[in-house]
Amino acid sequence: MSQASFFFAGGGTGGHIYPALAVAEQIAEQQPDAEIHFLCSTRPVDKRILDRTPFPYTPLPAAGLYSDPRRFLRFCATFRQSYKQARRLLAESSSPVVVGAGGFVAAPVCLAGHKLGVPVVLVNVDIVPGRANKLSARWADEIFVQFEEAGRGFGSRRAKINVVGCPLRRGFAQMDKRRAIEDLGLDPSKKVLLVTGASSGAASINEALCALLAKLEPFAETWQIVHLTGLGNHERVLAQYGGAAISHKVLSYYDNMPDLLAAADLVIGRSGAVSVAEYAVAGVPTICMPYPHHKDRQQYRNAAKLVEVGAAIVVDDLPDPADRADWLWEELEKLLKDDATRQELAAATKQVARPQAAPDIAARLLAVGDGMSES
Repeated sequence: MSQASFFFAGGGTGGHIYPALAVAEQIAEQQPDAEIHFLCSTRPVDKRILDRTPFPYTPLPAAGLYSDPRRFLRFCATFRQSYKQARRLLAESSSPVVVGAGGFVAAPVCLAGHKLGVPVVLVNVDIVPGRANKLSARWADEIFVQFEEAGRGFGSRRAKINVVGCPLRRGFAQMDKRRAIEDLGLDPSKKVLLVTGASSGAASINEALCALLAKLEPFAETWQIVHLTGLGNHERVLAQYGGAAISHKVLSYYDNMPDLLAAADLVIGRSGAVSVAEYAVAGVPTICMPYPHHKDRQQYRNAAKLVEVGAAIVVDDLPDPADRADWLWEELEKLLKDDATRQELAAATKQVARPQAAPDIAARLLAVGDGMSES
């Protein structure tokens, strides 16, 4: 009996790759001889993440869908190229199962799987399904979602909807704050303020925090900062820390987020779907600054899941830099001073944390794969 082959399709951002990677890790752990292959985008972030894994991957040329005529033509051409390449890979494998993880690269792979009559499963962690997943849903047999609202966002599809949470990497089951403290050379006697804009960084959050460095001086004896700037912002942000009294580590990126979140006593960050799941499982109090330019305001809706149980506070990413920094300082100063409130926020995260999502999805996929192998 041949083993199933699992093709994870998605990319373009860490938010699409990391949930798929979490499920792949669990499949490999539950069935070590399973074949796993990633079909990703050509963006640098995909390569950066997947190069650090044991899984083979193939970049596909798929481009995003836009209304501009020339960009639409490019979408059509690259969709067809990606479809042909994916179909060939699937046809050459034994008992393939397609797992769409979102992003423009997932749809042509899901269509190829559907045309070949193999199982197609989606992992959708966003509270509002994106265009690629809405397109892919017409070819899916089953859809795993983080939030119940997301299931309703797919409308009346034939696919079965399962609300399981957001799959997180295996490291979130083995978090160790001491590893991050030692790795980054942090002072174990000081609390850690983590500032992050997720895998791509957030220039407006960087700007707001840097505007507050002088005000943070009174907290220098008890707090230290780890600031993740994003790959393109490091030098600019690092220069603004020159002369800052508070201890700091300014990094473009950090691979071991589970341990770093475990070490954090307070986080300032975006509220993407994966980020809010990570904050909750890590049990860290958070000031969410949702990305303000999504038409559906999905990051506000993600953050609301934490706010409604008392696990986070929202600060608007206002267009005026001074107003943005003032609002952030109003909330930040209170939380830096108030251990009891931070502890209450941290305790509340347990109400929304779903640490079993990755192993649960993996177990279901392995059952689907077994069915393919036996047929």
